[in-house]
Amino acid sequence: MLQEKTEHINKATANESVISIKNLYKSFGSNHVLSDFSLDVPKGQSIGVLGKSGSGKSVLIKCIIGLMPPDSGSIHVLGKNIPDLNNIELDKMRVKVGFLFQSNALYDSMTVRENLEFPLRRHWMEKEKKNVDDLVMEALEAVGLAHTVDMMPSELSGGMRKRISIARTLILKPEIILYDEPTTGLDPITGREISKLMVEVQKKYNTSSIIISHDLNCVKIAADSLVMLIDGKNYAEGTFEHLKQATDPRIKLFFE
Repeated sequence: MLQEKTEHINKATANESVISIKNLYKSFGSNHVLSDFSLDVPKGQSIGVLGKSGSGKSVLIKCIIGLMPPDSGSIHVLGKNIPDLNNIELDKMRVKVGFLFQSNALYDSMTVRENLEFPLRRHWMEKEKKNVDDLVMEALEAVGLAHTVDMMPSELSGGMRKRISIARTLILKPEIILYDEPTTGLDPITGREISKLMVEVQKKYNTSSIIISHDLNCVKIAADSLVMLIDGKNYAEGTFEHLKQATDPRIKLFFE
């Protein structure tokens, strides 16, 4: 297996991992989607996960946030083993884990303001002293779209909707963000803008993230390290440039 980390990842210890997945298995009948998959996400780092369609990337994300139980293995998120948590404990954990949907999942009947207020109403944190308007504007300013606060999603471009979706993810101040194909459906220029925004978010909020993507440009810009999900395993891990130079034909396929 090919293994390489960036210098700052090398310095990380197991105690600094915000997500630690060990020996994860998940099957659907005879279809073994995840087979002994392991991965550590160091605090403050972004890990890109590459894999063919149907390789198990979406299943991995669903297992991490507790939407799908694994057959075996452990998934520690911020020190808690997800399969051991009950529904109430899972809801508390999900406040700390932002999820960016591939489809953005904005409510068409709500304004931008109302879309951002929705997670605050669902997961209101009593310790938060700022009022709702301040939180909404802070999140919109972080993605450069404060002027859209009273617009409808239908009035926004695809790239703007993606930014609003990121703002809605940020409003609860998550420690971890899970990105599901963040640039799908966007033109190359807008895709690069979103990828750069993901980097800005990581630096400003010190978030850690997993980026599920088919877009090599996205993970090249936004990910500190890449994982190749092949045959249900963490087949190879390293920086973009290192994996790009690999001679293993199964890895080379992703860069051709």
